[in-house]
Amino acid sequence: MNFTLKIWRQESAKSKGKFVVYNVSNISPDCSFLEMLDILNQQLIDKFEKPVCFDHDCREGICGACGLYINGRPHGPDEDITTCQLHMRRFKDGDTIVIEPWRGRPFPVIKDLVVDRNAFDKIIAAGGYISVSTGGVPDANAIPIPREDADLAMDAAACIGCGACVAACKNTSAMLFVAAKVSQLARLPQGRIEAKERVIKMVAKMDELGFGSCTNTGACEAECPKNISISHIAKLNREYIKAKIF
Repeated sequence: MNFTLKIWRQESAKSKGKFVVYNVSNISPDCSFLEMLDILNQQLIDKFEKPVCFDHDCREGICGACGLYINGRPHGPDEDITTCQLHMRRFKDGDTIVIEPWRGRPFPVIKDLVVDRNAFDKIIAAGGYISVSTGGVPDANAIPIPREDADLAMDAAACIGCGACVAACKNTSAMLFVAAKVSQLARLPQGRIEAKERVIKMVAKMDELGFGSCTNTGACEAECPKNISISHIAKLNREYIKAKIF
């Protein structure tokens, strides 16, 4: 398969970026998207040109580091996958593929397709953890937790913090990410102790970092590779209102 790639190139955070066109040929349909970029980079290196910088780590859909904006969609034209799980068979031979970094003021471009997602770490550091002593590891079923709460907490915990929700949102809102982290802990007994302080601090940090507000378009849920439901945003809103009133 042969492709024309329009890739965003930007030397540094302070320099102006632009799209640069590259051509790759003889790409296997079973090749992953990141492997295709590896092939392109090897070609550039062989010609003594600078390779394209992009994030990746596990390449197994676990870490979420590989986020790319491909043909107008976070992680590309497939469902419930990260970029590393996208395969070239999802495209047609001869296609032009536009590849960009995540777009959003809280995610500044570092170089080429690499963005600084440290904003998510700052939100977690503001309160997305349990700091009180909860004792040793209890025996199984020692703390009764309703099945529904346990299931919803596990669903929320599936969030890998890739940032696709922010990239998909027209307001660059981080509500789905923050909601998943708040909902995960708020539904468990160990997390209830600091629930009020947690939600207030995390929402305040999210606003401070410049993320936009949620207008319930559902784009975040549609593009989330882990199927995090926007019902968790409703849980976040309830937790926030309770924390402010009581």
